[in-house]
Order: sequence, then structure tokens, then C-alpha cells
Amino acid sequence: MKKQLNILFIDDIHPFLKEELENLSCRCVDGTSFSEEEIKEQIQQYDGIVIRSRINLSEEILSKADKLLFIARAGAGMESIDIFYAEKHNITCFNSPEGNRNALGEHALGMLLSLTNKLCTANAQVKKGIWKREENRGVEIGGKTIGIIGYGNMGSAFSKKLSGFDVNCIAYDKYKKNFSDNYVKEVSMEEVFETADILSLHIPLTEETKQLVNKDYLQQFKKEIILINTARGPIVNTKDLVEALKTKKVLAAALDVLEYEKNSFEKLGIENLPEEFHYLAKSENVILTPHIAGWTKESKKKHAEVLVEKIKTNILEIGD
Repeated sequence: MKKQLNILFIDDIHPFLKEELENLSCRCVDGTSFSEEEIKEQIQQYDGIVIRSRINLSEEILSKADKLLFIARAGAGMESIDIFYAEKHNITCFNSPEGNRNALGEHALGMLLSLTNKLCTANAQVKKGIWKREENRGVEIGGKTIGIIGYGNMGSAFSKKLSGFDVNCIAYDKYKKNFSDNYVKEVSMEEVFETADILSLHIPLTEETKQLVNKDYLQQFKKEIILINTARGPIVNTKDLVEALKTKKVLAAALDVLEYEKNSFEKLGIENLPEEFHYLAKSENVILTPHIAGWTKESKKKHAEVLVEKIKTNILEIGD
């Protein structure tokens, strides 16, 4: 691109991204310590913004960005960006789900195997000198039907990880068709309700998916299920999930995300959480992790690599 682009980094991103953009003659500014007010005051100076989830790029902020060409998010979810405003004002938005799909698939599988083999419970007991074998007898996932909701980068990565476990992997995606492959069979939502033993969520948070997994949704499953959520917390109604755990409609749950999160887990204050959270925290058939599915050393660099290519191809090369 003929003119030098000024790019503001709001969040800590792998240094590879900054180094590569500077090699492409971009000027990169460290704004990781900038407050929201400082960003509002300075945003009009920048052609590009790189974020993760520290700041919500609302219409109020973006309306001050007269020069902005693009927003690049290191991660999959885009709920921290006012996408509608950006599209209306020709601001290109990039994300990088390709960067952490492998890591998320491994994490989801690890949580599932930990639940079915009671690894967390048994580990805690043995470390206290408690030796219980029969009480910690697990169940195998082989032969089970695993239903995946959403078959994009994350859902497909999870199905690939499951391919060696002799499971029946099925998937439903409202917005995709004809995606059956070597790892999964495309089915209707009705078939998921009818046959799934395990349900794994891989959908974005939108107005349509918020509170999708509620009492009515869970009651439609013909079997008692295990629930895995590595997508977004508000997709699941926690109060209804707790009730389903109590009635054993949901046998166990693996939650990497919680309804009570804002944009990132760091903002979660345990003292402000309702009793449903404390029930989950005390339950041996529930595993909780702090929004780290996909959060590996390798994925941090992969996010940067993906964004470099998207910025280069869609912004820099177009301007040459």
C-alpha cells in the first residue's frame, strides 16, 4: 500500500503480528495500556485496530474513527465489535478462528474424557489419600452418539479429534448444508434430539443463540446427555442447566465458558455470582475452566499468523 498505515494494538497479541506488519511498512502503536476514553480520543488517527476482548468497540467509539479501514480480532468471536456499524461504514472486520481450532478441539476432548473417566474427582481424592475404585468407575465414549451444534472451524476440529474413538459423530448447522465428511454426518436438529448421548456447542453468541440451551431445549433430548460448552457462556441458561443436572436430564457438564462472563473471564467477580454458579463449582460431575479452550502457546502465534495474511491480502495488497 502506498501510504503508511497506522495500526493501534489494544490488546496483547503475539509479537509476530506487529513484527510482520512493520516489515510491511505499517506503523504499529502499543495501546494496551490505553483506557477506553483514551481510545475514543485517539481512534481517529488510525487506519487499523487489533483487539482481543479488552475493549468493546461500540458504535460510540467507532463513530469517531474517520480513517478506520479494518478491525482485526485475535480470536473467533466478534461480539465485542459493533459489526453492523462497521459494515455500514466500510470497515472490514477480521477474526482468526483458524488459529485456535486445533487447540479448542483438544480441550473439548480433554474435558469430555475427564468427565467420563472421572479424572478430576479421582485425582483430588487420591491426593487426599482416598482410594476409591468402584466409585470412580468411568464410562467409555466409544459407541456413543456425539451431537455437534455448529460445524464451522471449531465444530469440525472437534469431530476430527473424535475420529479415533469409535463414536457416531453427527452435526447440525442451521446455516450450512451438505457438509458431511469423513468425520461427521450432517443431520437435522430432530435427529440430534433423538439420538445424542453427548452434546457439544460450537456456535457464536448472537441474539438468536443467546439462552438457546434452556429448559425447553434440554427437555427435547430423548436420552440423558453430557453437555460440553466451549463456545460462549450466555448460550446456556445456567439456572435451567442446574435444574437439569439435579434431575439427571444432564448427567454431567463441561463448561469452559459461563453465562456470567462479560467479554473476558478476567472480569468475572466470584463474589457477585448467583447460587447456580456455586452449585456447579461444588458438583463432581461438572468441570469448569476459565475460557481457555483454544488458549495455547501455539494458538497465540497462529492467531497472529492468520491475521497477518488476512490484513496483507485484503487491505495492503488491494491498496497497491
